[in-house]
Amino acid sequence: MSSLRHRFPGANDGWSRFDGPAGTQVVDTAITALTNWLSDGSNGCGGGDFAAAIKADELVERTRATVGQLLNADPSGIAFGPNMTTLTFSLSRAIGATLRPGDRIVGTRMDHDANVTPWRLAADQAGAEQVLAPFDPASGTLPSENVIELINERTKWVTLPGASNLLGTAPDLRPIIDAAHAVGARVFVDAVALAPHQAVDITALGCDAMVTSPYKWYAPHSGMLWMQPELLQSLPVFKVRPSHNEGPSRFETGMPNFEALAGVEAAARFLMEEGMDNIQEAEHELFAPLLNGLLTIDGVTVWGVHGFEGRTPTAAFTVAGHTPSEVTRALAAAEVAVWDGHNYAVEVVGQLGLAETGGVVRAGISRYLEPEDVSRLLTVVEELAAH
Repeated sequence: MSSLRHRFPGANDGWSRFDGPAGTQVVDTAITALTNWLSDGSNGCGGGDFAAAIKADELVERTRATVGQLLNADPSGIAFGPNMTTLTFSLSRAIGATLRPGDRIVGTRMDHDANVTPWRLAADQAGAEQVLAPFDPASGTLPSENVIELINERTKWVTLPGASNLLGTAPDLRPIIDAAHAVGARVFVDAVALAPHQAVDITALGCDAMVTSPYKWYAPHSGMLWMQPELLQSLPVFKVRPSHNEGPSRFETGMPNFEALAGVEAAARFLMEEGMDNIQEAEHELFAPLLNGLLTIDGVTVWGVHGFEGRTPTAAFTVAGHTPSEVTRALAAAEVAVWDGHNYAVEVVGQLGLAETGGVVRAGISRYLEPEDVSRLLTVVEELAAH
């Protein structure tokens, strides 16, 4: 499938950018939308009767509708914020106010810490408990039964990863969601590491709330929270008195970042125009030689799923005789951008026994990478593994 690098100005500086799991380059239409917003007189605050204020309100509602179309979700349940972590803390704080001693929150050890610690703090404050389901470290998978066996009649919320931000594993969530709903529990899904790579259908999935990070699907830095509108309306949100008490703006503390929303709308349209199935196919064409190449280099260990089913195009690996930080420095010297460490997946590296040795090297596929980038990364890793 043809390259889309020409659509990403920031990806044309000679670097091979495998750092997309932490944040992607921004697509050209989103950059244009953002800069136009800031330069053509649109910039202002919503809620007024003059033209710029009206345009701000229209932008927010239009972006809700566009993202709702992308995720097949009711746009009246979509709230925007600075990032997933901030939005999750806001939601967990509101939910924490509804918890009682003895209540249970079930999570997993496959999650980014932003889907672990906010819920632990909410549970601690309420005198409730949080329990975490382990994943299978040998296969890098999260068996549904590991989570389901922790769900009981005291469970109020189940918090799940749409995909692991470190290993790329994309668990089968539907059996877990069904088991949670069977006891009257709600389900929150962190889709940050999933939404850039696969079509997400919130309606079909049946979760009660979901978060994504548009800055990981080619938009400016921003976060998105969706929840069932009636749930959104019922929660005791922590907010200032003058802010709206109806609709998703209940969770939008302070004035929205309108210029970022202009970029979010454009990036969502880009994904829909390209087609998520086409994006997934194109990413697979690059990820297959990357994963297979890493698996065939002596001294390289790939952590997580070794096949292509049930995962996103993110690889976590280590090189014998070299710390992960040594590997990332060698790659950076060759203008290959990757990350090392736990990447906030604290529970994952803990269960894998890698916390004391520097975690892993993480490399992810984004739509602006090309075969030459994969070859460059593999050449450096192969040279390191040989010494």
